[in-house]
This record gives sequence, C-alpha cells and structure tokens, in this order.
Amino acid sequence: MAAASCAAARSGFKFIDIGANLTDPVFRGVYRGKAAHADDFTAMMDRASSVGVEKIMVTGGSLQDSRAALELARTDDRLYCTVGCHPTRCGEFDKAASPQQYLDDLRKLIQDGGDKVVALGELGLDYDRLHFCDKETQLKYFEMQFQLAESTRLPLFLHSRNAHADFIALMRKYHGKYSGGVVHSFTGDAAEIPDMLELGLHVGINGCSLKTPDNVAAMKTIPRDKLMIETDAPWCEIRSTHAGRKHVKTSFPSKKKERFEAGQCVKSRNEPCHIINVLEVMAGERSEDAAELAAAMHQNTMRTFFPSL
Repeated sequence: MAAASCAAARSGFKFIDIGANLTDPVFRGVYRGKAAHADDFTAMMDRASSVGVEKIMVTGGSLQDSRAALELARTDDRLYCTVGCHPTRCGEFDKAASPQQYLDDLRKLIQDGGDKVVALGELGLDYDRLHFCDKETQLKYFEMQFQLAESTRLPLFLHSRNAHADFIALMRKYHGKYSGGVVHSFTGDAAEIPDMLELGLHVGINGCSLKTPDNVAAMKTIPRDKLMIETDAPWCEIRSTHAGRKHVKTSFPSKKKERFEAGQCVKSRNEPCHIINVLEVMAGERSEDAAELAAAMHQNTMRTFFPSL
C-alpha cells in the first residue's frame, strides 16, 4: 500500500462511490478488445478499501450492462448496482422484441437482484451525444422508465447533459412517482442547482464536475446535505489541468498500461481509490473540513440508497 494511501486510511474517511463502471474490461486488463496487462480487479478493489471505500455502486447503462453489473455485485459484499437504460443507449428499446418487453426485462432484473439493486438508472437525457441516440428517442424512453420508478420505488441514478430544461420538466411531471435520487457526474452550472434542490435531488460530484472554475463554483453552491461523491471510473479522473487540482494531496504510484506493474494504478485509468482526490478538491474549494464533508456525504448516500442498513 502506498504511504499516501495508508495516511488516508488512518484518517478515518468513509466513502461510498455512487458511480463506478467496474464492468469495463479495462479493469481486467483489456483495452479496445486487446489484452494489455494482467487482470488487476482484486488489487483495484484493495486500493479502494485502503482509502476507506466501503461500498461501490456499479453502474448499469443498458439491459446487458445491468445484468453484468448485478452479476459482478453478487461476487463482493462491497458491491451493489443500478439497473436501467442510459440515454445514449435508449435505441435498444426499439431493437428489442418490443419496448415493453425491454422494460419488463429491466423490471425482472430489478426483482431478481433483491438488495443488490439499489437504484434505477442510469437514466436521463444527453443532448451532447445525439449521434448515439436522437432527442425524441431519449425523451420517450426516459419517460417510460418512470413506470419502473413508480412500481419499484427505487431511488434514481440520473444523467443530464446539456438538457436541463427538458430533464427538469420530466422530473417535475413525475415528482411524487419516484423516491428521490441523485444527478450523478454533474457538469452543469450554478443556475441549474436550485431546480434540482427543489425536487429533493442530490448531486453527485466527480472529476468531470471539477474541470473548470465555473464547475467548481457550481459545486460550492450545493448544500452539504445534498452532496454525494463518486469517481465514474474508469473515466473522469482529476487531471493536472483541472480547476482545484492544487488541493490534491494523495497520490498513487502508476504506470502506463504498456508498462503495467502489479500493485500500481494504471496511468489515466481512473479507479475508486481516487475518490479521495475528489474529496480533497471539494473540501479545499469549499473551505470545509475533509473528514466532516466525507462523513456528511456518506450519510446522505446511506439515507438515500441504503436506508435499511
């Protein structure tokens, strides 16, 4: 364990990473279909535990992804998952035997998953990537998934990119039909925050949420009791060009995938242990005690996604 990691663990931080794409093949050493190094999933999980990560919500972005996420979650007591269809994947509803069948298959997966499925999602709208799925299709099947929200009463794991007006309109339309949730990987501006708070939603912060001064300014306006923390691994690492990078204190030895070394991180592959860096930037920019902020976000997440634990 790296010295920085030991220090983090001794500090007593407790984390729940609300969004990590741990079914991605890169955590098995496979990049774009080609093996680059040995499977280091276990070492990656050990690094996460070393900084205080207690639970990880593995993101499901489609029916197939959600099945894989649930299968993975069943292998480790620290892992849980979401089930739903990401806006850029909503075309899958039309490719199924019928859209209703696709929805019913998601519902059955939720039922079969039991306590391992803690949220409905990832669902929402993404107008930055309409080349993957057009606006009309996204809107249709985001709305359709509220049937699952109402019947399962699961909290929502939400996605909104450059679609705030339409996103909020649907969230308001179905307010009362869902049991809270989080807008994960928030990258909007401060003007969007009040609408989310009005609906009782939490806001998830990761490296992508901290890229620019405007991103950081928006994060600082969110009340502590509405914040959650995540990595969105293997994406959304905090880079040297990011606003607030000066607050990062904890580092982890890393090598490029071509020079992989067991026990070290893979350069440019974000992973759950890096959640401590997100905390460091958040606390530094908010001028708040890191331990207190971490504890508050842990409590927010437990209350929303793990109320029976």
